[in-house]
Amino acid sequence: MNDDHIILGVHITDRLTEAAAVQKVFTDFGCNIKTRIGLHDVDEKVCSPSGVVLLEFFGSDEEAAAMSAKLSAIEGVHVQTMVFRH
Repeated sequence: MNDDHIILGVHITDRLTEAAAVQKVFTDFGCNIKTRIGLHDVDEKVCSPSGVVLLEFFGSDEEAAAMSAKLSAIEGVHVQTMVFRH
């Protein structure tokens, strides 16, 4: 198995519209998600329609690329990958 730290940054431009499709991909790759952190602006007056999810990925480079491709295929979703090699 890959010992590198693979981080996927997922920018979702319209959480209300795209959440179900994004969550389906997250579920499909559920055994590959080690850590998941969701970030969006919220206060007493507003809940931002966009957000970022950071995923610490467990698995091979190929599996990470497959997840990234599925997420990127969703309109309004952009993915960037960071890899920390050992």
